[in-house]
Amino acid sequence: MLDFEQIKQALPQRFPYLLVDRIIELVPKKKVVGIKNITGDEICFLGHFPDKSIMPATMVVEAMAQVSTFLFFEKKNTKKLEFYLGVIKDSRFLKPVTPGDQLRIEAEAIRLTKDNASVKVTVFTGQERAAEGELIFVRRK
Repeated sequence: MLDFEQIKQALPQRFPYLLVDRIIELVPKKKVVGIKNITGDEICFLGHFPDKSIMPATMVVEAMAQVSTFLFFEKKNTKKLEFYLGVIKDSRFLKPVTPGDQLRIEAEAIRLTKDNASVKVTVFTGQERAAEGELIFVRRK
């Protein structure tokens, strides 16, 4: 549905913190599914367990948050998405993310208002759940 160039137009993050490669499903205000391919040359692997590369959980949460913000995306609105991550609730990291993995990040809206949102997010590597949690966003004022 959205390729990398369209994602760059919508999100303010840039390398090395732009963590969404594709949006493959998008039902605005309901559900979004994004893909992040994990490669061994990602900058986060330089200092995080360099002998056994594991993606830091904070980077997994950032990818979860970036995909989730597309719940607020509308193609007719060309402004950048302006929601901030406010709360991380009930998160679990169930499987380490390593080079060669492909993250499939599924986000479903629990509650959306014009000023904040609650989102349930699940991250898969293959068929296995790698992480899950509830993220709460607030609109930038």
